[in-house]
Amino acid sequence: MDDQRVPNSEEMDEQEAIQFHTELVSNLSAERLYEIIHEDYTLEMPQSAYANPPSIQVRRLLVRDGLWTFEGVNDYGGDQVYNVAVIIELEDSKMFRGTRYYAEPFEGPQWRAQWVEWMEP
Repeated sequence: MDDQRVPNSEEMDEQEAIQFHTELVSNLSAERLYEIIHEDYTLEMPQSAYANPPSIQVRRLLVRDGLWTFEGVNDYGGDQVYNVAVIIELEDSKMFRGTRYYAEPFEGPQWRAQWVEWMEP
């Protein structure tokens, strides 16, 4: 991960993208972040902002030309666990815009239990 750019999405399969993203979020430092973001980078978090970085579990990452869609779980400790969906747009092989959406897990209503299959985080 010494390269200062995000790998070209056309050069990676989904498994390689997941591995890259998992390593990135697991070892992210301010220095590394500034290496891979575009100078005009914008991060939008319509629902939340955090004071301390969470541990992040990657569930799925879809990679298409210039666009990454990430699905995972953020654990802030102290029973603060959230599902997260992230949209990352790339420009000049750097992260140009990121949008993150957070949802707190909750039990579904009983009336639809017959159609529900519980997913483990």
